Formats: sequence, C-alpha cells, structure tokens
Amino acid sequence: MANIVVTGANRGIGLALVVAYRAKGHKVIGLCRESSEALESSGAKVISGIDVTRPETLTDLHDCVETIIGQGQGIDILINNAGLLCDESFGRLNYDTMVQQFEVNALGPLRITEALESTLANSAKVIFITSRMGSMADNGSGGRYGYRMSKAALNAAGVSLAQDFKERGFSVALLHPGYVQTDMVGGRGDIPPELAASRLMERIEQLTLDSSGSFWHSNGEMLPW
Repeated sequence: MANIVVTGANRGIGLALVVAYRAKGHKVIGLCRESSEALESSGAKVISGIDVTRPETLTDLHDCVETIIGQGQGIDILINNAGLLCDESFGRLNYDTMVQQFEVNALGPLRITEALESTLANSAKVIFITSRMGSMADNGSGGRYGYRMSKAALNAAGVSLAQDFKERGFSVALLHPGYVQTDMVGGRGDIPPELAASRLMERIEQLTLDSSGSFWHSNGEMLPW
C-alpha cells in the first residue's frame, strides 16, 4: 500500500485519480480549497482550505499529512494536479489572469512540493500534471498566453527538480493528461477523467530515475519541449 497525495482532488482529473488509487487499496490524501461530496465519499483523507496561491494555507500542511500517514512513514507519490485555465489572445490580453495562472500552475506545485519535501519517502515520485500547451515545438495555434506560459514555466521547474532530487532517489514526471472532459474546458474533450487517470497511473508506475524529468502524454507518447 502506497501513501499518495493529490492536489485539486475535489473534481475532474484529481478526483478520478483519488478514486482509482483508493480502488487499488492505497492510502490517499486529497488536498483542495473546498471539498466535494464525491471526494468526501471516496474514502480518501481530505485536507481542505489549501490554496496554492496563498502560502499561509500551507503552513501546517506537513504536520497534517504526517499525522495522517503516520510517524516514520512518507509520501510515495505526490501528484500536483491543481490547475487553472483562462483564455487570453493578443489584442485582448488580461495580465491579471495571466499572473493568476502563473501563481496556480507554476508556483503552486513548487510551493506544495517544497512544503512536503521532508515528508517524501525513499524513492518517492513527484508528479506534475502539465500540458502539451506548454510545449514550444507543439504550439501550432498560438493564443492562451497565460496558460501556455505558466505550463512552460512548470515544465522548467520540473526539470530542475528532477536534477536536484536525483541524488536523493526522488523521480519527477511531467505528464500531459490529454484533452479531458472536465469543468476546466466546459465539458469538452476527447476522453473522460477516468481514462485520463488510468493512463496517468500507468505512466507513474513506469517512472524511474532514468526517465526522471521527461515530458510525457498520458498515452505513452514522449512530448517535445
């Protein structure tokens, strides 16, 4: 049984990951700003009131997680899933929403990882749910400035962490879930959250120190930077 922490766990991909890992018998802690009925009934331990843009809400996170998983144990898989998508195009740029996306998508996962770093178990896996929209080579449509820039920044942070964590035996993955039918995209998408979660879990299972810092589609395709 693994100890797993998932951010943005109250809905969408985060909730699907929580439910799937619980079905496999793992101990799961769901972090969120506001819980949901589905999360509360999942069997996961829930820590609400976590806002990745407000460092003061993370002050006691380490102690709360350690209390739940037990003294002397650690987090085996940390999944930084919480994200925000807004729509800016050149000519009608909204710098406030762009900054907000940087706070949630790029700095938020780093804050969570730093807050829980000393709780990571030996050979822990740190996962960043990113997007192929953060790829330079894959950008063939433009637009979405804040989202694309914030996810590119997250990718850069993930690669740096992969280097910094290597000697400690922690591996890092940057995973694009696919175009998933969630509230974030108004229910549009190619695949349901459950399929995205299943694919992501496969990629997480396959992650090793040798592949740490790589950028993958949940379907197994390696993505270009």
